[in-house]
Amino acid sequence: MIALSLALIAAGGAGVAVLLLQVGNRTEVVTVVRDVQVGQVLTEDDLGKASIALDPAVKAVRADDLDAVVGKRAAVELKPGSLLAPSQVTKDSLVKAGEQLVPIGLKPEQVPATALVPGQKVQLVHVPAQGATDTSETSAAPPETVDGRVVKASGAAPGTGVVVVDVATTADDGPTAAAWVAAGTLRLVLAAPDGS
Repeated sequence: MIALSLALIAAGGAGVAVLLLQVGNRTEVVTVVRDVQVGQVLTEDDLGKASIALDPAVKAVRADDLDAVVGKRAAVELKPGSLLAPSQVTKDSLVKAGEQLVPIGLKPEQVPATALVPGQKVQLVHVPAQGATDTSETSAAPPETVDGRVVKASGAAPGTGVVVVDVATTADDGPTAAAWVAAGTLRLVLAAPDGS
């Protein structure tokens, strides 16, 4: 009986030691507690803390660095319940100096099957309006294009399926692209990755 008691005490002690070891390896990290849109400035109300057993392969912002994250912008859309990674925040505005933001509404048949993500390079292409014919000698010339970068893409609007894409262009090209949008003569084309 004494030997059995000693064995049970030893087993209990070993279990407590393992539990303490696991608790000791936990790390305080920053979590997202509410929806944050791309480009939105992070506040303390958007973020929380959690204690987890963190795998070294997982890159998460440590709770000690919370103050350094507040005031930065979300580089991607952030969802509640997720860990905050360093790559998901930026100190830079998503629209840089010398750029303009052009909102483009895309009908369901114009939306690429490839998901549009912030930072993705695109080309804005000017196409003739439907029913318009060009009989000039320049009709065979390549269409006018404007280079741009996706800043944000909305979800499909209920009923219409229209997706609004915010595209950053140079300040010189912004008014031209906006005029194409207004005339319904603009199409969005995805650029090849890394320009290849």
